[in-house]
Amino acid sequence: MGIIVNKENSQDELSRRISADLKDRAVEADDVNDPDLAEDAEYLKDLKKTGKFSWAWFILIVLAILSIVSIIFF
Repeated sequence: MGIIVNKENSQDELSRRISADLKDRAVEADDVNDPDLAEDAEYLKDLKKTGKFSWAWFILIVLAILSIVSIIFF
């Protein structure tokens, strides 16, 4: 959308038009109410947040950090 601005139009009039247009678009966006639906995705149905082997990941990360430190300093 474009607006042709004449020298007779003041800055206040242009600002008023722009703010009115932005308000109209915000109202239209609220009416659509487009949800994300990421929580309803099919792959998340049987997903567990933690497992019984989550402690193993912590140990592997610590060992990787120790390996990197030992390679750099020794």
